[in-house]
Amino acid sequence: MRKILIIGATSAIARATARRFAAAGDRLFLVARQAERLQAVADDASVRGAECVATAVMEALDDSRHAQIIEQAAEALDGLDTVLFAYGTLPDQSACEASFEQTRAAIEINLLSVISLLTILANRFESQGRGCIVVISSVAGDRGRQSNYVYGTAKGALTLFLQGLRNRLHRSGVRVITVKPGFVDTPMTASFKKGLLWVSPDTIARGILNAIDSGATVVYLPWFWRYIMLIIKAIPESLFRRLSL
Repeated sequence: MRKILIIGATSAIARATARRFAAAGDRLFLVARQAERLQAVADDASVRGAECVATAVMEALDDSRHAQIIEQAAEALDGLDTVLFAYGTLPDQSACEASFEQTRAAIEINLLSVISLLTILANRFESQGRGCIVVISSVAGDRGRQSNYVYGTAKGALTLFLQGLRNRLHRSGVRVITVKPGFVDTPMTASFKKGLLWVSPDTIARGILNAIDSGATVVYLPWFWRYIMLIIKAIPESLFRRLSL
């Protein structure tokens, strides 16, 4: 039985993952910013078999509450051993190009708020000598593309931060898992035209649980994105900048 904190619990991927955690009888502490939607996720987890479900409403950008929320989760669950970060926004690239304020907002929510929470959790898990931190990044962070380079910048920096954190915490028995989904059919991507490469949130949730159970460190979901991104990263810059990607 795991004692799991999910931050961004109302996102489509988080909901799908929470259902799987609940079916395994785990204890859950769910955090999101919208109380009504959060309660619906909690009720569903309870019905599906979670041993314990507690919630807290928090705006991720309010870093003054980060330490308090983590402590609250540990108290409610009688300990804490697993954390899933499953929140973020997909900014309008054109709006970011026209406004630094838009760019800064995207960086703050997708990168800086996560780093704030990770810093607190890393110190806590390092002290207790165990724990598993799972963070959803993105394949968008593997190479800057004209269509979404602001979002890609945030995710790329987050991936690099997680790499260093994993290196630091390895000797303490703390695992850090970077999850890099490709195209996922969620409300955040509702306006996108879907194709063969798109998958459901539950496909990502299944991959997250497999990563936790298998001892993986960096996972592309689905698996074939690892090879797609290898090809994209291998394209010479002189050619890449001519492509409409």
